[in-house]
Amino acid sequence: MTINELKFDEKGLITAVVQDFYSKKVLTVAYMNKESLEITIKEGKTCFYSRSRQKLWRKGETSGNFQHVVRITADCDGDALVVEVIKDGPACHLGTDSCFSNTLIEKELGEFCIDDLYALLKGRKEKLPEGSYTTYLFQKGKEKILRKVGEECTEVIIGAMKDSKDETIYEIADLTYHTLVLMVEMGISVDEIKSELASRHVIDKKVKQETMK
Repeated sequence: MTINELKFDEKGLITAVVQDFYSKKVLTVAYMNKESLEITIKEGKTCFYSRSRQKLWRKGETSGNFQHVVRITADCDGDALVVEVIKDGPACHLGTDSCFSNTLIEKELGEFCIDDLYALLKGRKEKLPEGSYTTYLFQKGKEKILRKVGEECTEVIIGAMKDSKDETIYEIADLTYHTLVLMVEMGISVDEIKSELASRHVIDKKVKQETMK
């Protein structure tokens, strides 16, 4: 996708979600117009458009907390961007690591299990709600899903090779999600996977490898 294919709104702006390249944490949400996006790409540092001041501003120009761009990705509709950066300092003007530090609700880990996620994804396939990324995957079909599984496998390897625990955790979560989407697409249940894993302690490794050839 090129800049000219992006869908800027009636004011000539597009939403830019800025994300830490290593931790994948959302740092801030800002806006770009065509000029600021071109500057961002050319200079390799984030440049935004201030709606309140109605002018361009380069992140870090006064604070020194520059954001070095690694990757910019457009969503499927071309009307929003994810800008992955390596930051020199705090992202928020209040001096915090991220602008998103005020928790509204936080679910306890363990309340949402693999079975819950599988059921949610299965519901997405049945209802295909508009605007859902999962819907998009199911509509594109197995080939697209398989491509995403392959991409996430590579991302897990990259994260692990860099010895980055946070990045590896994030990418394994992405891989798990896309694998579950594939399972739903192929009609494979979580119980079938659990059963297969449970049976492996009685299978001789050498025999199993020969059988699978």
